[in-house]
Amino acid sequence: MTAKPWVKLFLLLATIGLNLGPAVAQEQKACALVLMHGKWHNPHDFGFFGGKIEPTCDYKSIEMPWSKRRNYDEPYPVALAEIKAQVETFHKDGYKRVILVGHSFGANAALAYMAEIGDADGVISLAAGHSPAYMYKKGIGAESVDKARSLVASGKGDETLSMDDLNQGRRQSISMSAKVLLSYFDPEGLGNMPGTIARFKKPIPLLWVVGNKDPLFPFGSGYAFDKAPKHPASKYVVVQADHISTPDAAVGDVLAWIKSLP
Repeated sequence: MTAKPWVKLFLLLATIGLNLGPAVAQEQKACALVLMHGKWHNPHDFGFFGGKIEPTCDYKSIEMPWSKRRNYDEPYPVALAEIKAQVETFHKDGYKRVILVGHSFGANAALAYMAEIGDADGVISLAAGHSPAYMYKKGIGAESVDKARSLVASGKGDETLSMDDLNQGRRQSISMSAKVLLSYFDPEGLGNMPGTIARFKKPIPLLWVVGNKDPLFPFGSGYAFDKAPKHPASKYVVVQADHISTPDAAVGDVLAWIKSLP
C-alpha cells in the first residue's frame, strides 16, 4: 500500500528534525563571561574586549561600585552580590560554563568572589589591580582606614570619611562611609589578592595575564597566581602591554585558553 503524500512529508520532516537536533545543540554557545571593569572606568570600556570574545562566548559587562559614575556607592560584599546575580542568571539560562573576567580592580573582585561565594566555573584575571596592602604600607589613606576601622567597631560605620585613592600612580580624593571605605581598603580584607586567591572555595581553571610593563609584573607568579588551588587548566601568561592595554593584547591568549578547556 502506497503511503499518502502528507504521510511521506511528515516522515521526511521528522527525519530531518532528528538529524538536525545534534547539529543545533553543537552550535549553541557553551560559555558565558561576566566582565568586570577596572577602577574609575565603566562597563562600556570593557565591553569592547567582550565583543572580541563574543564569537566564542556570550558576555555581560556589569557596572561595579568602583566605576567613575558610582564612586564606591556600595561596600565590597554588595559588589560580590551583584556579580553573583549575573552568574546565577547565566547558569539559569543553561550555559555550561560561566567564567569571571576582570580587568584591574575587576580581577581583584573575581578573586574575592571565588573566595567568598565560589560558584563560577573559571576566572580570567587581566592586569589584576587594586592593592590596599601596598597603599596602607605606603601611608596612602592609612589614617582613614584606621579611623574607619575604629568607627565600624563602635557602630558608627555610616559616618563619612575622605581619603586619597590610588590608581596606577594617579591619586584622586574620594569620600564614602566608613564601612564602605574599610571594605575596599582594609589591607587584610577582600581587596588583598594573595589572601583571597588562597581561599578559593574550589579549584577552578584560572588564566592570569599580566603585561610586561605592568607594575605587578616584577612580582611574578608568586605574588598571587601560585597561591591558587591547583587546577590542570590554570595558566600564567605574560603579554607585551602596560596595565591599560593588557586586555587588548591578551585577546588571542584568552580565546586559545577558553577553547582549550575540557
